[in-house]
Amino acid sequence: MSIRNLSPATQRSYLHTVSKFSRYFGQSPATLGLDDVRDFQVHLVAQGVSWRALNQTVCALRFFYGVTLGEATILERIPYARTPQKLPVSRNRLQPQVSRGVDRCLCGRLAGFGSGKVVPDR
Repeated sequence: MSIRNLSPATQRSYLHTVSKFSRYFGQSPATLGLDDVRDFQVHLVAQGVSWRALNQTVCALRFFYGVTLGEATILERIPYARTPQKLPVSRNRLQPQVSRGVDRCLCGRLAGFGSGKVVPDR
């Protein structure tokens, strides 16, 4: 890991992750395969691990299988976690929308909508 210029913190993190992976199954990580990696990922998600921590785990396991063991077939098939999608902030139609440059209250303008009346801008 030093040859690849990984920081000491990254090295400790990778070693901790691979040892946690090994302890989860009670076997040497060299004997574990892709299905075991997926089971471990499901276990982490069930524990409520954040997607960043899950991706760090994936990086450590990809490094272990790809560089340490030289198994490129497993390396390519370990998926990263997707970034969680945030829902847009819902705005009430009566809520002031000054940030968008809209009038403070749309009630007066919406009252005449569809009736054919012309509502003057303020």
